[in-house]
Amino acid sequence: MTLDLPSFSPCDALVAVMVAVTASDQTYRTSELVAIQRSVDHYPVFADYDADRIRAVSQTVITLFEEEEGLDALFGLIRDALPAKLFETAYALACDVGAADGRLYDGEIAMLAEIRHQLNIPRLHAAAIELSAQVRHRVL
Repeated sequence: MTLDLPSFSPCDALVAVMVAVTASDQTYRTSELVAIQRSVDHYPVFADYDADRIRAVSQTVITLFEEEEGLDALFGLIRDALPAKLFETAYALACDVGAADGRLYDGEIAMLAEIRHQLNIPRLHAAAIELSAQVRHRVL
C-alpha cells in the first residue's frame, strides 16, 4: 500500500516526534497528551502554530506506525521539515513527553533511541537533555 504522505511544517514535525513517543507503546496516557498540548500552548517555537493541526499530525503518525516501512517514512518527513537547529529541541520535547507520567516504558525508550539516531543527537547532548527532562518531572 502506498500512502499519500502530507508534508510537515517544522512545528508539525516537532508535534510528530512527541506523538511518536506517546504512540510507541500503543498506550496514550493522559499525562503525555497533556504534555504535548502544554508544549504547543507554551513554548515559543509554537507561537504561530495552529494547534488544530495536532489531530491531523497525530493521525499521520498513527497511520505510519501501522505500515511496514512507516517509521522510516515518518523520520523522512520529520527530517525534511525540521531545520537541523531544531533537532535537539525535538529530542527535548520527546523526552518531556516520555517523562510526563513519571516513568519510561520499553517502547518509549526504544523510540527515544531511534529519535537520537535519526536526528544525529550527540550522546553527551542527549544525556543532558534526558537528565533535564527527568529532573523537571520528579515528584516528592
